[in-house]
Amino acid sequence: MGVAYLVLENGAVFKGRQFGYSAEAVGELVFSTAMTGYMETLTNPGYSGQIVLQTFPLIGNYGWIPAEGRSDRVQLNAYIVREWCQEPSNFRSEGNLDSFLCENKIPGLYNIDTRALTRIIRESGKLRAVLSHSPELTEAQRESLKGNKSENSVEKVLPGFAAGKVNSDEKKNGIIVWNFGDNAIVREFENFGCKHVMAVGCAAAADEILAMSPGGVVLSDGPENPAESAEIIEVIKKLCDKKVPIFGIGLGHQLLAIARGAKVEKLPVGHRGANQPVREKKTGRAFVTGQAHGYAVSADSLPKTAKVSYEHTIDGTCEGIDYTDIPAFSVQFRPTPDADIFGKFVKMIEKGV
Repeated sequence: MGVAYLVLENGAVFKGRQFGYSAEAVGELVFSTAMTGYMETLTNPGYSGQIVLQTFPLIGNYGWIPAEGRSDRVQLNAYIVREWCQEPSNFRSEGNLDSFLCENKIPGLYNIDTRALTRIIRESGKLRAVLSHSPELTEAQRESLKGNKSENSVEKVLPGFAAGKVNSDEKKNGIIVWNFGDNAIVREFENFGCKHVMAVGCAAAADEILAMSPGGVVLSDGPENPAESAEIIEVIKKLCDKKVPIFGIGLGHQLLAIARGAKVEKLPVGHRGANQPVREKKTGRAFVTGQAHGYAVSADSLPKTAKVSYEHTIDGTCEGIDYTDIPAFSVQFRPTPDADIFGKFVKMIEKGV
């Protein structure tokens, strides 16, 4: 575990030690405030193409548990922590964080001042960085810091048409999870008690989805830039025209909003972590939610047939939308059990409205 450097596009350099896979990496630098759930963070498609910093100082204490992943691979480009636990304690663990990163060929950096780095990100907003073996960057690395091309399209996270498992021979009137990279959605509906759940890949066409006679369609979470999913948005428009019940989560929330005529905007820092506070506007109830996104739906751009159902209590951004002209709603955050959001969708399917 040799010396490594994090070089920011603003010229700041952080010296630390490398763990995980020995390699260099480049990407947008973001931070997550989650205290636990690092397996979900590592495999969350919302972090695709990014360098992720954990603000909590000790990461890896319960080891490497594949079953807790949100997708079937590590999505981020590099991982930064203050300290990683070399001797995890958990009966489900299959190794430590270092071995997990090595197996997935992801470089990591530790032993740096993560608090100072977090403050820089907060003050600068969008910021690119290079994890390098030298503080002096090559010409190619300097050019990579100038890049604005997104590296996290849905097609890169989950290419092609991929059918998931079906829990019953009866496919009609079941829940179709349109998977944009978040495999855990199927599992969560199963845990809720839904027996007829099927996942289809991001390249699915409207005719293919409608041929399954879905009771409802879930638009899953995925990589954070919705602007790169024009073909998917066109399919969503067709599903809306057919009045199919739709429930959008995360990226799915944004794609549905765009399909209905709204716009999304880049947030200065983004909402990333397991402690993002949101408020339900109808009841005033507050919820602590998990999120991993850098874009938000602009509430001012919503059509008259849509209304904000949840809002972020810190910056007031749109966190949920109810639609009045079609059987559809969406949330930006991970659905919380106490909000019974899955139940709301199931009831929508049962009523056929």
